[in-house]
Amino acid sequence: MSPLFLFLGLPGGSEWLLIFFAVLLLFGGRKIPELMRGIGRGIREFNDARNKVTNELEEEIRDKKDKKELEKSN
Repeated sequence: MSPLFLFLGLPGGSEWLLIFFAVLLLFGGRKIPELMRGIGRGIREFNDARNKVTNELEEEIRDKKDKKELEKSN
């Protein structure tokens, strides 16, 4: 195992505090709620698009199965 691999884990408690303070310094207390709202909108749009693609694929699969069943019955 390489030493670099050891540094790729999830951040611990002190790292999260450091990240929080860096974000606070960079964006300021007033900008953080706007930043979080933007991130939330982005996640929601991504999930909506993913669900739409999944639904379209499932519908296409259902249609093909229905066509095969109709062809078998005729």
